[in-house]
Amino acid sequence: MDQIALTRIAEALERMSPAPLETPDFNAASAFVWHVGPERLEPVGAVNRVDLDLLVGINRSRDTLLENTRRFAQGFAANNALLWGARGMGKSSLVKAVHGALAADHPELKLVELQREDLPSVARLLNHLRGSGHRFILFCDDLSFSHDDQHYKSLKAVLDGGIEGRPENVVFYATSNRRHLMPRDMIENERSSAINPSEAVEEKVSLSDRFGLWLGFHPCDQDEYLAMIAGYCAAYGVKPDAETLRAEAIEWQATRGARSGRVAWQFFTDLAGRHGVALR
Repeated sequence: MDQIALTRIAEALERMSPAPLETPDFNAASAFVWHVGPERLEPVGAVNRVDLDLLVGINRSRDTLLENTRRFAQGFAANNALLWGARGMGKSSLVKAVHGALAADHPELKLVELQREDLPSVARLLNHLRGSGHRFILFCDDLSFSHDDQHYKSLKAVLDGGIEGRPENVVFYATSNRRHLMPRDMIENERSSAINPSEAVEEKVSLSDRFGLWLGFHPCDQDEYLAMIAGYCAAYGVKPDAETLRAEAIEWQATRGARSGRVAWQFFTDLAGRHGVALR
């Protein structure tokens, strides 16, 4: 093989390998998004979140996650957390709101968002965060796995950390509509076709067991739904007629066939627009 061919192979291998990650200025922002191709931590100037006090109907989950995160921010032991359950009930909003509530008093606490499809790169991200003097909430929204998805193996690097262990300055929070992070029919199908049904899906189902905190979110009732809207009205200075507000809010949720925090916010967005209020 001539020298030209060797040079081309070396250049191709160099293009395939990830470029060294430049150390970001963690003091530049309170939150970052992890990107791959090239790998980098992108600072977020303004996090899209609501105040913690505006999250209604999830008091127990709110208080538990807030206390766990406060201990972590103070340098004490804290658990990874899985927030699972009904759609639109504030799982991801709670993670961002808890970080926002603590960031002022703990500026070293940073939120890093990681996409599910980027989980294979998480080991390199952890190695980079490990040597920092800051503390990081690694956040993956809408986490779930399909039948042939092998990304869950990469997640173990966050939850268990291998022989090095999870960095003491990193905690992992994930949201999912599924308690076991995989579809129920997938679990049942694999059990029915396996030689040893009890072990067929143990590796995947046990992934959720690696979270120290399981916080369940359930559909809200009508009173909670209306309380969410009332809270938004008070926070943004919108003052509609009470009877009209109730009737319109109930009609809005009826047309969508569900009540949730997301539906409440969508109704309030429409209401605020009709009252000439800009949401920031």
